[in-house]
Amino acid sequence: MSMYKEALAMKESIVANRRHLHQNPELGLELPMTAAFVEEKLKEMGYEPKRIGDCGIVATVGKEGGKCFLIRADMDALPVQEATDLEFKSTNGCMHACGHDCHTANLLGAAKLLKDHEAELEGMVKLMFQPAEETMDGGKMMVEGGVCEGVDVAMGMHVFAGMPMPAGTVVMMGVKGKMAAVDWFEIKITGKGCHGASPNNGVDPLNVMSHIHLALQTINAREMDPSDNIVLTIGQMHGGHTSNVIPNDAFMTGTIRTLKNETRAMVKARMEAIVGGIAASFNAEAHVEWGSGCPVLSHDPAIYADVKVALSTLEGVSFVDLDDVGGAMTSMGSEDFAYVANCVPSVFLGIAAGTPQEGYCYPQHHPKAMFHEDALPVGAATYAHVAMEWLKQHK
Repeated sequence: MSMYKEALAMKESIVANRRHLHQNPELGLELPMTAAFVEEKLKEMGYEPKRIGDCGIVATVGKEGGKCFLIRADMDALPVQEATDLEFKSTNGCMHACGHDCHTANLLGAAKLLKDHEAELEGMVKLMFQPAEETMDGGKMMVEGGVCEGVDVAMGMHVFAGMPMPAGTVVMMGVKGKMAAVDWFEIKITGKGCHGASPNNGVDPLNVMSHIHLALQTINAREMDPSDNIVLTIGQMHGGHTSNVIPNDAFMTGTIRTLKNETRAMVKARMEAIVGGIAASFNAEAHVEWGSGCPVLSHDPAIYADVKVALSTLEGVSFVDLDDVGGAMTSMGSEDFAYVANCVPSVFLGIAAGTPQEGYCYPQHHPKAMFHEDALPVGAATYAHVAMEWLKQHK
């Protein structure tokens, strides 16, 4: 029986796990219910899971002495109020609007498949369940905690709703495809508060913030090579508490996304110069504080080729390599699997999870985002089959 047929026979349990996770979303690094659920399921299969940090989970299956293939899923949700009509919708103000519940259920399905085939493994498979992908903290935490120790290669996957292909189609993003580096930032502005009727007696930080907001976009418009790409987004701006008072302080936060390390460094340096210079020109002070982030995610060419061969032998599963149909996919979205991919040779796959015509028309992170559950057994089978085949070819 093919790995996909075995996964299809398990679909009911994979779906049940996914729906439980979807109904009980948690955020960031603190996922006590989610981690306990995953740990319990792994122990039921005969695994001995270990923690990295409070809520990162690692388990292994196979034999010592050979190569090690890591497969990874993320477990965290978003602070989004769900607006779907699903019977298993979340009601706690958080939502798996990015499909991480699907990823976790897929990897639990793969764990069962791999345990069932443990005697056939020509090496070791390491299962990585990570928190805090959305905040770009979890992958870094687990890499620093040693998750890549002893690992030869790694693979991650992501479900994507709205793709114009049948649910469950595996998408290889092109060997030169990338996902952008991201850096979170906060800009703090200090002026001088005063009465709203006497602005000459103060320094208005809201005026300074407005000029900074506009000036930052000139980095992209006038300083970037037109063949390069960046996205600089301001997500929030705050200052003041009432209408007739000029506040003392204000702040704004956002992200930058870049596709080259040198561009990333340049944009950060220019932001710091622009923020400080504009503030000084208005007799205020301002500085940039850098928060979480992750590097560029790219594919290792050798592993990419190996995975393509493995997918071609996965009976019952369709896949498309974007290199074969006109070009790689470069996304300005970011993915903290990049920390693993910058540590060991890796590949990252997509799985189509519903077409717009079927009603899966809302993008990731939207309150009405949904994902077709036909993609679940495909994800489980792909994780397990590719890992087994790669170990077989590199024993």
